[in-house]
Amino acid sequence: MRVIAWSRRRAVELAWGAFAAANLAAMAYWEAWETIPFHFIWVSLTLVYGFRVWRVGATLWTLSVVFASTGALILLDVQGGSQLAGELFEVPLMSAMFLAMVWHARRRQQAMRVVERLADERASLLERQERFLHDASHELRTPVTIARGHLEVLQRLRGGAPEVDVALDELHRIERIVERLLLLAKADQPDFLAAHDIDVEPFLEEVFMRWSEVAPRAWRLGPLPRGSVRADPEALRNALDALLENAVKYTEAGDAIELRARARGRELAIEVADEGFAIAPDALERIFDRFARADAARTRAQGGVGLGLAIVDAIVKAHGGRCTVTTSDAGSTFTLRFPGFRDALVLGRTAAGASGLARLSS
Repeated sequence: MRVIAWSRRRAVELAWGAFAAANLAAMAYWEAWETIPFHFIWVSLTLVYGFRVWRVGATLWTLSVVFASTGALILLDVQGGSQLAGELFEVPLMSAMFLAMVWHARRRQQAMRVVERLADERASLLERQERFLHDASHELRTPVTIARGHLEVLQRLRGGAPEVDVALDELHRIERIVERLLLLAKADQPDFLAAHDIDVEPFLEEVFMRWSEVAPRAWRLGPLPRGSVRADPEALRNALDALLENAVKYTEAGDAIELRARARGRELAIEVADEGFAIAPDALERIFDRFARADAARTRAQGGVGLGLAIVDAIVKAHGGRCTVTTSDAGSTFTLRFPGFRDALVLGRTAAGASGLARLSS
């Protein structure tokens, strides 16, 4: 492949050399019209360099040859009286324009190298991060499972000792963290989602009913559109669970938490609104980042390790959607936007129209 690329590059340069030589001959033959082939040479040199960006040595050598040859021919014609002396100024002017273009092209090339290097470093960093998350999660699973088993045996023998209950609760928390780490590690895999058509209204009602018994909050089920969206039900449930858990964590008893949804065209927006503490403005931009602490975002002392909202963001992006958040002194609203919503009324009209056409045709 390198030999083929080199031969193609060499063929273009040889073709330009032949074109430049032909125009030099035209300058020598048609003295009165030599400015036309003169400009052909300089314009073609600029075009070829723009595509090739030669090395500094080759560029200066080529420029020197073109400068000397075209300048010599015009000088001879000026001395012979067939050209005005002012035409000689065209040579340094064209050289200066070419050098300016060379400078910009090399600056752009250097900038592209920096961008490519940074992109490679970022890709390598993300790959190492994903590998670490996956390996760490798997390594943690076994000792957590063993410890849980021994603690459950001890709990049965001692009849529910408080110390054992605390240890089991902490192990359960570790297990949840491990599961979230594994979920994040799989988020970029092509088989991460198993999409199905989800009936939005009963799906969100089921999620709401499950969470309304978890904590003493003023739970509200807002308006829900009738229709379906193509998504992974388990992944979507995990995303909503993470949002509702976050809302419970940063609200007090009696505060309102509302789950609602709305549709605009083909987009479905699912919202979780709460009356908790406002999110700090400097935390809004990084709130969906991995390991961005939720307690720092809402200026509370409690919180997890910052995986819940990162999982929400990963799941929604895997569906081709996006996450947004708005906040004020009255609380915060997290919005998950999914493409591909199909309104039940529109589908019903389409089905009725197709049925009517079928009857007419029969």
